[in-house]
Amino acid sequence: MHRPAITVALLAITLAACSAPATRDPAATPSPRVTATATPGPDPETAAALIRIAQVFNNDFGNNIDGPVWDRWDGRSQAVISRADYIRRHAECFAGTQPPAHVESAAPGPGGAWLVQYEIGGIQFTDHWFYVNRRWVFDLILSNPAAAQQYRLPFAKYAAATGCNTH
Repeated sequence: MHRPAITVALLAITLAACSAPATRDPAATPSPRVTATATPGPDPETAAALIRIAQVFNNDFGNNIDGPVWDRWDGRSQAVISRADYIRRHAECFAGTQPPAHVESAAPGPGGAWLVQYEIGGIQFTDHWFYVNRRWVFDLILSNPAAAQQYRLPFAKYAAATGCNTH
C-alpha cells in the first residue's frame, strides 16, 4: 500500500538532486582537469585527424590537463588505473609543464596500430594509436610500458618511483 508513496518520494528526491540551482557560484565549479568530458562525436579516420588529435592530447598531457588525456586511452590502458587515480597522481605529483610537443606524422603501423611521430625538446617519440568504434584511442601499454607499470603500483610506491616529493 505504501509503495506508490515511496516511489513518488524517491522520484521527487532524485529529480531535485538532478536539477540545476538557480544561481551558480563560480568558485564551486570543478576544475576542467577533473570534469568528465561530454560524449564525443566520431573522429575522422584520417592521418590528418589523428595528427590534430595527437597534438591536442600531447598539449593536454604537457599542461597537466589529465582527464581528457585518460579519456583518449584505449580500454586496455584505462584498465591499468582509474581516471580518478590517474588525475590524483598527476595532481599530487605534478612535475611541471614540459616543453611543447610537435606532432610530425601519423602512419599505419603493425597490427592495425597507427604510429604517431612527435618531438619534445629535441627528443623523438613514437606513440601507438588505434581507430576503435569511430574514435582514435591512445595505447599507453605499447607507447609507454614503463609508465603503465608505474601506474599499477600503489600510490606510495608510484610516488617513490617517480620522484614525487609530496609524499
